[in-house]
Amino acid sequence: MKKILLLILLPFQLIAQEKSNSELFWNKLQTHCGKAFEGEIIEGGKEGDGFTGKKLVMYVRSCKENMIRIPFFVGDDKSRTWVFTMSTDKLIKLKHDHRHKDGLEDQITQYGGSNPNMGLPNIQFFPADKHTANLIPYASNNVWWVTIDETSFAYNLRRIGTDRFFSVKFDLTKEVETPSAPWGSKN
Repeated sequence: MKKILLLILLPFQLIAQEKSNSELFWNKLQTHCGKAFEGEIIEGGKEGDGFTGKKLVMYVRSCKENMIRIPFFVGDDKSRTWVFTMSTDKLIKLKHDHRHKDGLEDQITQYGGSNPNMGLPNIQFFPADKHTANLIPYASNNVWWVTIDETSFAYNLRRIGTDRFFSVKFDLTKEVETPSAPWGSKN
């Protein structure tokens, strides 16, 4: 009986394994589409940094086949959106879309990087790309990474060769009220 059950289940295991780790990570992100979560600074916060002491909310606002947009609100500041895009070769790019209240792009925007490999289903790394190095030379050695599991989502930044480290973690078990649109977006 066990051999028969194994023969029946084996094709389903092979199908499940056909998805890359990038795709599994992507699918985890998409399960939270339309939901918002409050977070807290885990590392790197200090008085006067613009983040400390403010309500931090991520809102998985838009999930398309190859793009996920996650606004990151810091108090009343709705200028930041994390933009994840999936390429045809199943690699993921992370960009930071920064806007002014009037919706126009900030001078420092669209920086980030692409995962250099398929990563793991619960973690993806994004080293700074050439555009980032040209736009923000001091950030050319940035590495961002995102972790996601059943209970939390964490956004992290390490500037290699420095003490710069920032981490904010969101509790995925406690959904909060969906906020209004980020700057530059329509409701």
